[in-house]
Amino acid sequence: MHKTEIDNRRKEEVTAFHSKDGVLNAPVLVLNRNYEPLNLVSAKRAIVLLMKGKAEMVKPANGLVIHAARETIPVPSVVRLMVYARRPPARVRLNRRSILIRDDYTCQYCGYRGPGLTIDHVIPKDRGGKTDWDNLVACCTRCNSKKGNRTPEEAGMTLRKKPRKPAYLPYMGYAKLMQALKNPEWHEFLRPFVRE
Repeated sequence: MHKTEIDNRRKEEVTAFHSKDGVLNAPVLVLNRNYEPLNLVSAKRAIVLLMKGKAEMVKPANGLVIHAARETIPVPSVVRLMVYARRPPARVRLNRRSILIRDDYTCQYCGYRGPGLTIDHVIPKDRGGKTDWDNLVACCTRCNSKKGNRTPEEAGMTLRKKPRKPAYLPYMGYAKLMQALKNPEWHEFLRPFVRE
C-alpha cells in the first residue's frame, strides 16, 4: 500500500470511530489548580492537555479507553490544570436566553417543550411586576395568550416552580453549569462552588 492509501484508511477509521460512539467528543470537566470548576471541553482537548503535561487526570470516564499504537489511554471525565488560571468571574446576565436555559426550555405553566417559547411576567408590568429573575418565566404562546394581563391565580394557572435567580459558578457560565450538573459523577466537584 502507498502512504496516501494508508493515510486515507487511517482517516476513515478515525472518522468511523468518531461517528460510531463519539468518545472523543464527550464532555470533560476542567478544574483549576485549586479544584474550582472552570469549563467543559471535549475529551479530545482534555487528552491533549494531559499529554502536554498541562493537566492531570482526577477521574477517568467509566471504562472508556482509546487505543493508540503503543498504549491504551483512559478517557478522562475530570482533569485539573497544573497551573492556576486567573479569570474574572462570569456573571449570569438577565436576558431571554438565560431565562429559557434556567427553565430548561419548558413552559412554566403547561410543561410544553419546543419552538415558540416566550418570556412572561408572572405579575404584569403594569401591575408593578418587575423585570427580574423572580418575576420572569419561560412560557408558550398558548399559555401567554390565556394568561394575558392577569396574575396566574386570576387566570387559574399555576407555576411549575417558583422563579428565582439561578445558581452559578464564579468561572463557569450558567449554560455550561446546567449541562455539567446533569452528570452525577461531577456533583462532588461542582456543589461546593454552586451559589444557591
